[in-house]
Parts: sequence; structure tokens; C-alpha cells
Amino acid sequence: MPESFGKRRRRDVKAKKAAAREDRRRARAKRQADRAAGLLEAGPPIAPAEPAALGLLEQDEPAAESAEPEAG
Repeated sequence: MPESFGKRRRRDVKAKKAAAREDRRRARAKRQADRAAGLLEAGPPIAPAEPAALGLLEQDEPAAESAEPEAG
């Protein structure tokens, strides 16, 4: 195993993290420019919660289970 294996991995990880930071910086700068232009409202994007995403629409299942005949 070469001695540089750990160094190479650290360098690659640092490069990936730097790229991710740059992507976040660009996205933040774009949001700020859009807010300044009036395209976005100030503050974090808050969307209404979808009941299906929260698993709240599963109310028909218990009724379906009780409709099944009981074994016994």
C-alpha cells in the first residue's frame, strides 16, 4: 500500500467539501439576488405540510382491517 493513500483520500475529501461549500455559496448568493429583485420573499422557504407525507391519510386502513372476518 503506498504511503500517500491517506493523504490522497484526505485531499479528495477536502476537494469534495470545498466543492459543496462553493455550491452552497452560489445558491445563497442567487437567493439573495432574487430577494433583492423581489422574486422571493424574505425568510426560509416554508411549505404547507402534506398530510400524505406525514402519514396522516392512512385512516382508511384500520376500518379495512376490521372488515375482515375473524378467524376463530
